[in-house]
Amino acid sequence: MSDPRYRQLADVLVHHSCRVQPGEKVLVEAFDVPEEFTLLLVRAIAEAGGLPLCITKQNRVLRELYAQASEEQMRFWGQVERMQMEGVQAYIGVRGSRNITELSDVAPEKMRLYERLLWQAVHIEVRVPKTRWVVLRWPSPAMAQQAHRSTEAFESFFFDVCTVDYAEMAEAVKPLAERMERARDVRIVGPGTDLRFSIAGIPVVACAGRHNIPDGEIFTSPVRDSAEGTLSVNTRTLYQGVVFEDIRLRLAGGRIVEATANHAERLNQILDSDEGARYIGEFALGFNPRIREPMMDTLFDEKIAGSFHFTPGQAYDDADNGNRSQIHWDLVTIQRREHGGGEIYFDGELIRKDGSFVPEDLRALDA
Repeated sequence: MSDPRYRQLADVLVHHSCRVQPGEKVLVEAFDVPEEFTLLLVRAIAEAGGLPLCITKQNRVLRELYAQASEEQMRFWGQVERMQMEGVQAYIGVRGSRNITELSDVAPEKMRLYERLLWQAVHIEVRVPKTRWVVLRWPSPAMAQQAHRSTEAFESFFFDVCTVDYAEMAEAVKPLAERMERARDVRIVGPGTDLRFSIAGIPVVACAGRHNIPDGEIFTSPVRDSAEGTLSVNTRTLYQGVVFEDIRLRLAGGRIVEATANHAERLNQILDSDEGARYIGEFALGFNPRIREPMMDTLFDEKIAGSFHFTPGQAYDDADNGNRSQIHWDLVTIQRREHGGGEIYFDGELIRKDGSFVPEDLRALDA
């Protein structure tokens, strides 16, 4: 008998996130996920009148495919998956992981093939702009270890934060969205950070469970050539199988002109993937009150209460500053007092201090 929390989560994904309608084709991609949950997800789609399609994948097998891939092979793989993605109206991606660093020894040039010919061609160009989609991680002992929790405690945390009242969150974020839409200039200050950039004329997107589970962020993007100053990232980040920490960036004319970290050479290889990788494609504030500490998983870390993220690479179509890249790397900085504090200003007005919203109409987001 499956865990009753599985069905609750499946209902959130099918009915709130993807709003599946009768006759719609829905693609499920399950990476190292228990078959009990995948079965329930397929069943929930069918009960909503949808037409479920399902692909199950294993990260160890994917590692071998990436490591052995030729350009011809990866291009064909991307063409097959793109054709499939173009035929569906909704997508649910659930990723489990037995080993968070499974891809760490795949050669950078092989990962660039994957980013360009599969990720960019299928997900950036088709899935994101043309389907109703949602992605989430699946709890595992590896994730529990990342979060410094027991497996049981992490599972309870996972289902708690993934099934919050997203309708209530959607209402609470509206005043912040209105302020960001009016704002022109942003300044962020904190230990090692002093950034200025413009968001004038760039759309603002509030996120409350439509595309990510868990959720709780609002994003836009800087005017492409506007970012100036320094950024010190105070959370560890896992990208292309490598754990980065102590990332420090210096920007001029919107471009990352200097980048250091524990793996500085690999960091700069990623930022040199293409011209757009050194420009910023997203700026966002995280505000899920139930997510407090980083765990090296972007889907959780970018929603941390009192955090912001600054993203080298591709801009989303719905908050587009024109930047194009095969990279999209959310770098999360927490500004709550216990993490060093900091301030965010919109047009000179203090919006958040030490991770808490200052204006009265935004304080519900801290609850």
